[in-house]
Amino acid sequence: MKKSGSMKLESPSELIDAKIEELGDWRGEMLSRLRALIKQADPEVAEEWKWRGTPVWSHDGGICTGETYKNVVKMTFYKGASLKDPSGLFNSSLEGNTRRAIDFHKGDQIDEEALMALVRAAVALNTSKPSKRKYDHE
Repeated sequence: MKKSGSMKLESPSELIDAKIEELGDWRGEMLSRLRALIKQADPEVAEEWKWRGTPVWSHDGGICTGETYKNVVKMTFYKGASLKDPSGLFNSSLEGNTRRAIDFHKGDQIDEEALMALVRAAVALNTSKPSKRKYDHE
């Protein structure tokens, strides 16, 4: 049976659902929980599917990704180096000038309030960009 003609394009949200189900272990549970917290922190967040299988959340620009590896679920914030992290959540990619990440391992607890504050800060940074429209400067 050929699928090429009958395959329907799936939305990014459906692809993320499928990824979580496909993982079927602690990584899927962690990704699902992180996703729920992102949506709770920013109900207007857009879900995207990039780079052949990476969930991405955005609002007026990228907020973060949800990458899954064998031993870690990595949440990479696009502009993490520009975000205040008073709770010290960032524990990976600390040497870069732009991105910062949080690596979650099996059994790790999520500081939900601190994580949602970080997501909100990322959204605020994205939405505070000065307008690039020409007529705003005339």
